[in-house]
Amino acid sequence: MTNIGFHYFPDTVHYQKKDLDTWLPKLKELKASWLTLRAPLQRAIPEDFIKELIKADIQPLLHFHLRPDQLPTQDQCKLFFDTYARWGVEYVILFDRPNVRDAWGSISWAQSDLVERFLDLYLPLAEEALKSGLIPVFPPLEPGGDYWDTMFLRAALAGLQRRGSKPLLDAVVLSAYAGTNGHDLNWGLGGPERWPDSHPYFNPEGSEDHRGFRIVDWYLALSETVLEKRLPLLMLGLKGSDEEAEDHQQDAQIAQLLSGKQVTGVDSLPEEVLGGMFWLLAADAESEFRDEAWYTADGQANPVAEAYQGLYAPRTEKAPGGYRIDHYLLLPTYEWGVADWHLEVIRGFIKKHQPTVGFSLREAAHAKRVTILGGEEHFNEDDLSQLRNQGSVVRRIKGDGTKVAAQLAAI
Repeated sequence: MTNIGFHYFPDTVHYQKKDLDTWLPKLKELKASWLTLRAPLQRAIPEDFIKELIKADIQPLLHFHLRPDQLPTQDQCKLFFDTYARWGVEYVILFDRPNVRDAWGSISWAQSDLVERFLDLYLPLAEEALKSGLIPVFPPLEPGGDYWDTMFLRAALAGLQRRGSKPLLDAVVLSAYAGTNGHDLNWGLGGPERWPDSHPYFNPEGSEDHRGFRIVDWYLALSETVLEKRLPLLMLGLKGSDEEAEDHQQDAQIAQLLSGKQVTGVDSLPEEVLGGMFWLLAADAESEFRDEAWYTADGQANPVAEAYQGLYAPRTEKAPGGYRIDHYLLLPTYEWGVADWHLEVIRGFIKKHQPTVGFSLREAAHAKRVTILGGEEHFNEDDLSQLRNQGSVVRRIKGDGTKVAAQLAAI
């Protein structure tokens, strides 16, 4: 088990067999052990979708984005919980970012005792999930947030303890949105003990706070202070701060840390971390999150997925001597020869990068980096997977002449 996971589509409509046929092979290729699924409130995710994930040793993490002003009844939730538990689901997240104003809908945010009012809503549902055999996950908070998240979490844990919910406290798992927020992977390392000058709503110059990848250190310190034990924790919303860089190295380093491997210059994760979910596996073209997705809705890899696969995903070892070619530009051929517009559009790219230019997949397999011109009709995903599995960083460029030129210019 790698402890590596992904957030699935940011909606509830991609749960059909054809979706499973597209994404399960890619999740296996990415060595995923977790998949966060947004759980609908009107119907259950199809049984086959859930069971096929579990059969592939991928644990579904169901996230119910509940709103205090639109809560289903406890009986409705119980039906969902019983059903999912029977199918093999283990973990459910109830609510999302209750420390931000927008999460509360028409219920007044400004009323007093916000955390206590949240616990009034959360506790009955979490205890119902526990009765069904599920492990309730305390919802992720917005780092910082309208109500500072560390203050919210401290008050919530104290409230759970004060209300005497021992079975829940024995089972509950924390979650944290752990994107890097533009920082390196050691930002905030050591938590409040190492950075005592950092306070809610204020972080003095020269100090570091929890708003980054090491948010886990701060949340675990809080649980130890309030409950005298460090709760298990799931990391959500993982995303490297080098998303604009070609190599996306931080994402590969995060994957290595989740897998228990050492990364030079970066501290290991606490043992309480159960897993981490990268944001975001895929999104539709019209989604506001499409630019953050690793894949397009039809399964085409975006640069972050290609770089990640080259740096981290399974590969065969290179023969002694390594790569013979540093960068290979692979062009398609047609029955009548080579397209003149391909030769025209790559001129600037060749001047800039000086790649080896050719038409052979076999030759491209000896390259450290491979840039491919052409869609599925020329080079299918199996071809690309073979290149990635032997260690190459692969990027596909496709579209009409204008789009191809723009993409090449951006590299």
